[in-house]
Amino acid sequence: MSIAVDLATVWAFIIAFAVFVYVVMDGFDLGLGILFPLFPKKADRDVIMNSVAPVWDGNETWLVLGGGGMMAAFPLAYAVLMPALYTPMIAMLLGLVFRGVAFEFRWRITGERNKWDTAFAGGSLLATLAQGIALGAILQGIHVEGRHYAGGWWDWLTPFSLLTGVSLVIGYALLGATWLVMKTEGELRDRAYGLSWALLFAMLGAIGAVSIATPFLHVHYTQRWFAWPNVLLTAPVPIAVAAFTVLLLRALARKYDYQPFFLTLSLFALSYAGLGISMYPYIVPQSITIWQAASPENSQIFMLFGVAVLIPLILAYTAWTYYVFRGKVQAGSGYH
Repeated sequence: MSIAVDLATVWAFIIAFAVFVYVVMDGFDLGLGILFPLFPKKADRDVIMNSVAPVWDGNETWLVLGGGGMMAAFPLAYAVLMPALYTPMIAMLLGLVFRGVAFEFRWRITGERNKWDTAFAGGSLLATLAQGIALGAILQGIHVEGRHYAGGWWDWLTPFSLLTGVSLVIGYALLGATWLVMKTEGELRDRAYGLSWALLFAMLGAIGAVSIATPFLHVHYTQRWFAWPNVLLTAPVPIAVAAFTVLLLRALARKYDYQPFFLTLSLFALSYAGLGISMYPYIVPQSITIWQAASPENSQIFMLFGVAVLIPLILAYTAWTYYVFRGKVQAGSGYH
């Protein structure tokens, strides 16, 4: 039993790691699409696309790993969550398809007005909003009876899920703006600085709103965050958010290139940690724990051999790609 418990915990961390890396890798990419309408000039849009073109197409690998890993390691949770989230998941996939096609086809049109730019921006916004809504729907709880989803078709659509959807849109947009600060120069970089200021304050408001609303969803969340002695373990999270916010404000004020992006990632990491604190040990909040949802022990051991090889290879290749295409993107030159 102890081995099974340990394996379930290990797989929970593997899946959580895969999802977070996806947020890190694809968040700024989606954020660039969300910001696209704010940069109407074709020259600016070409630079924005070239800043991410060499690396974007490997980002969904982590989404596949997270989703596939859940299906294999926690099949019960996958069977319960997917029916509850069919609509936002389908919307997310459609958004990713539109933006993926737009990445390749927009270069075939040379005029100022490009319909694929609209597909890229719309697909990015749709995918991000759907991800945030799905997260909110999971966090607020899924109606489960026995081993099946027992809710309705529209249970995922609530004020809280819309709040988390809009919050993720703001957060990804901030990642995109700070990515442009790091990868561009001149007027485009200056505009990205201005957007970063506004989006940072919007993101702080979103973090505050979600943090205030979450304890009211269920008594478990309230006890996890505020009951004694849990508060000794949870208090460092908001304190760290405040500290990194001060550092980010300082980096933007001094117009640093690299610090704003990585400090924004730190805020995402802290928010993700807060999500983990709220949910653990449930994989379907208030209904199914990671141990109840776990697949047989032999299956989890077998899969560990695969991810032990696969994850380091993906990380090494990704690091090499970012290293090769490091530095500022110059107007008139790029991957395409």
